[in-house]
Amino acid sequence: MPESRRRKKAHATPRPQGAKPQGAKEVGNPSWWVPVMLGLMIAGLIWVVVTYIAQSAYPIPGLGSWNLAVGFAMILAGFGITMRWQ
Repeated sequence: MPESRRRKKAHATPRPQGAKPQGAKEVGNPSWWVPVMLGLMIAGLIWVVVTYIAQSAYPIPGLGSWNLAVGFAMILAGFGITMRWQ
């Protein structure tokens, strides 16, 4: 039985360091992502602590106990941003 021919393999040329292949999408987040995420979580924590210490009179006196909801909303927004962090 005759032997089949071998296929010629194309030699791969090395890419320069840090070069992306064609059609590759950039993975990661913008540089502002982590500071905003941490800032929301820390600001929410500080908001809740101030609300407890001031007995719901501060940071916004008219809100009363709803100041806790504002603080927890900031914390949840920070955690929500972590879901998209790469």
